[in-house]
Amino acid sequence: MNVLDTLPDERVDRVTRLAKEIFGVPMVAVNLIDRDRQWSKSRVGLPATEVPREVSFCQHTVERNAAFVVEDTTTSAELADHPAVVNEPGLRFYAGHPVHSPDGQPVGALCLIDTEPRTFSERQRELLRDMAHWIEIELGRDQQIEEIDAARRLTVPPAWPPVPGYTIAADSTAHLGLAGDFYDVTTLPGAVRVTLADVMGSGIGPALVAAGVRASLRTEPSRPVGQAMAEVDRLLIEDFRDLDMFVTAVHADIELATGKMELIDAGHGLAFIICRDGSWQPLRSRGLPLGMDAGDAEACAAVTATLEPGDHFVCCSDGLLDVLDPADPFGHVERTIRKFGPERAVALVQDLAYDERATDDITVVVVRRDR
Repeated sequence: MNVLDTLPDERVDRVTRLAKEIFGVPMVAVNLIDRDRQWSKSRVGLPATEVPREVSFCQHTVERNAAFVVEDTTTSAELADHPAVVNEPGLRFYAGHPVHSPDGQPVGALCLIDTEPRTFSERQRELLRDMAHWIEIELGRDQQIEEIDAARRLTVPPAWPPVPGYTIAADSTAHLGLAGDFYDVTTLPGAVRVTLADVMGSGIGPALVAAGVRASLRTEPSRPVGQAMAEVDRLLIEDFRDLDMFVTAVHADIELATGKMELIDAGHGLAFIICRDGSWQPLRSRGLPLGMDAGDAEACAAVTATLEPGDHFVCCSDGLLDVLDPADPFGHVERTIRKFGPERAVALVQDLAYDERATDDITVVVVRRDR
């Protein structure tokens, strides 16, 4: 769960304080049990952040994986001889409910402690259970944030070196914290490879699938684009079938000396060349989205085109369509690129991701052949 030894969290602390008020006890804690110690993520009325596991009351709650309520510790087989019961501070009441990790393992407890014996009703037990579940949600959110950060790092490509004769700009902005879109730019001997993909859905699952697709496409960069896409298709079918996800993607090689392009479009349909004269050339093959069993490499047939000097290759995710001028979306893109150039145009597009019209991740790649 990666919570041990972390900083205080106000979201957890407020639950602890509320429990103290609701149950009217002087001491409340959220304790996590490690192999040899108990560590308090949050506590009220208790001085120590950490104690050895063998003197922990909450270890009994974790071992039972069920509520452990002792209305009078002097009558408890587990606690009657405990130093904190026999000596100062003379603890006489304990009620703990297990706190679970996201995978269901008991990792600690929300506990109530008093120096006086108390009765504890069934309704109070239910309330303690509900508050322990609240703690689980808050701690799980911390883990989700960590997973989001890790998944985000997996889908952010490294910076690419300057490509002589070309200007390349790309960026991606998630709509709800973690994108299912990704892009990649890879330099090859005499060529540059450009990828843009959109995993259906958002959140950790699609982002991890996106990271897997990106890693697979980067493997053996000498592979033809069709072979690479066919192998990703098999990966999705064999390894991610249970997730019921598919991926639309564009995967293209551009030969630097000639501008010749070889491109696979797997159900994406949003790749174009904006020619120097202002005309548009759509680049579409007939491939299905990855994960829909498109078949072998022959099913991933490439289309070819040539990027002439002054032309722009543009590829975007469908989230961009939500924020463009509805009367002339492609003209909107062309005018922005012509006026500002690839880098500034991409930055302006990402600003649109925060427009109230935005309903999806926005990813865009622009490649201009300068000469």
